[in-house]
Amino acid sequence: MPGVLSDAVSEQTAVLGGLLSAPRRFMFFTGKGGVGKTSIASASAVALADRGRKVLLVSTDPASNLDEVLGMSLGPTPQEVPGVGGLDAMNIDPLAAAAAYRERVVGPYRGVLPESAILSIEEQLSGACTVEIAAFDEFTALLADPEATAAYDHVIFDTAPTGHTLRLLSLPEAWSDFIDTSTLGTSCIGPLSGLANQHDRYSAAVHTLADEDRTVVVMVSRPDTLALDEAERAASELGAIGIANQRLVINGVFQETGSDDPLAISMTARAKAALARLPVALSNLERDEVSLVPWSPVGVPGLRALVAGVPPAVPVASAVPIPDATSLAALVAELSDRGRGLVLIMGKGGVGKTTLAAMIAIELAKAGNTVDLTTTDPAAHLEAVLGSTSVAGPGVRPGNLRVSRIDPSQVTAAYTADVLAEAGAGLDPAARSVLEEDLRSPCTAEIAVFREFARTVAEATDHLVVLDTAPTGHTLLLLDAARAYHREVGRQGGFVPQDVDALLDRLADPRFTSIFIVTVPEATPIHEAAALQDDLRRAGIEPAAWVVNQSLAATTVTEPALAARAARESHYLEEVATLYASRMALVPMMVEAPTGIGGILGPGGGCD
Repeated sequence: MPGVLSDAVSEQTAVLGGLLSAPRRFMFFTGKGGVGKTSIASASAVALADRGRKVLLVSTDPASNLDEVLGMSLGPTPQEVPGVGGLDAMNIDPLAAAAAYRERVVGPYRGVLPESAILSIEEQLSGACTVEIAAFDEFTALLADPEATAAYDHVIFDTAPTGHTLRLLSLPEAWSDFIDTSTLGTSCIGPLSGLANQHDRYSAAVHTLADEDRTVVVMVSRPDTLALDEAERAASELGAIGIANQRLVINGVFQETGSDDPLAISMTARAKAALARLPVALSNLERDEVSLVPWSPVGVPGLRALVAGVPPAVPVASAVPIPDATSLAALVAELSDRGRGLVLIMGKGGVGKTTLAAMIAIELAKAGNTVDLTTTDPAAHLEAVLGSTSVAGPGVRPGNLRVSRIDPSQVTAAYTADVLAEAGAGLDPAARSVLEEDLRSPCTAEIAVFREFARTVAEATDHLVVLDTAPTGHTLLLLDAARAYHREVGRQGGFVPQDVDALLDRLADPRFTSIFIVTVPEATPIHEAAALQDDLRRAGIEPAAWVVNQSLAATTVTEPALAARAARESHYLEEVATLYASRMALVPMMVEAPTGIGGILGPGGGCD
């Protein structure tokens, strides 16, 4: 198959013209939740099919909304997309793939090991790494086997594997020695013997991803500093392992149309400022910009309209009543009445957790409580949000508010050094390289941060602790299974701190712990938040409330594009209120992102 389009079908499009002028055979679209990966990937697939190319669109996203975007029900095999000749689509369900992967690993031990041991292994294999590798296992057949995709000119993947997975799979020469010499026989993705038979296929897949003539990785982001920073990290990590053929798509670029809408003016200025400070790893990439559109880019007409840059010939949705919601102030008042315990702010990146954590902590301190505000955010945005406190006046940080940071890099480095000194002693270089890669997994950072988090909380049982970016649901599940924290930590050579044993009961106690799940009124962040809630409930932990942040429907807008998007939000707010949240608080989109104590407590800030 040719690597790029022929001259006969290489015409520019109004939107995504650079990307689609010479698309590779394999195209991976990646980015943080809620940036529009699925819409951009789907619109690209429709555009290529409309040019006469045969295209396969594949989603590997655990919170896939490809069905919703295409307006059809998809399964694990290719299906024709109605109204788009030449386009087939399919969903690789990573959770189903992970379940099958777990069964392949655990099945031989059923009836041999005690049931408690089987449950322990199954939970160990329930984390993000296992889901990631199981999805990769599924689509390597599409990537590495020419016959599997021989009928297609282009294969488009919605959500690419992370650099961690690719690094792990690029070490095939080390697996055999490690399996032979390791007394553990496991990695962050389970028993290594489960990977031993996949060497050749994984190696071919990684080679294809690094082939610039056949493959491009498209970083999708928003014109937002945090989203761009995350895209930069992904670009740098992939580039470090040889996947250098990358492009950038900035989705949702807003330009106000001359109205006097303060929010529209502010959004335009913020987008320009973020793009002016584009991170170095992204600034050298060729890029396309996609405007924030007033219609929903779903269904074939909406996707074609996105590429054409003109509204679809369908009516814009009308606003419906917003579901009943409590206020953030009411939630804070309840916490203040309690006067002690944990407040965990959980959710995916980019939904505004740090700002909300700062708001909540400051309001609690204003009410006379002693408050520790702590973050585990690797980017450490907390001080940037709080701003300077050196000048007396309204911006002074309350004296009963203490701010600290759990530095993930430092605590993970210390934890890794401990494990290598113990479990890594005596390993040959190949085996040690696999263990080192295992220790670079997300699970290792979670465990290391959690140990420090547990210590911090243990010191603060007589006051309030507000934690920005809490441990994931999977980490809590590892702790919950027979209180066997040592299963995962011990696997890498660690031990169980006393603080952790006491902590889990507190996390499950609603009189001590309040968990706020933060999201924004868009499909992917909401579905990812629902998956997080499912994990928490499996661990016996019930969230206190959902906080839907950055809502246009909760404010007043006059700019036509923003008003249309506000009307669209009502569907997602109804979904949260009726399907997921026992309580829902709604926080409006603010004219200015609140920074500094004065900004948070000033007009438009705070919890009112």
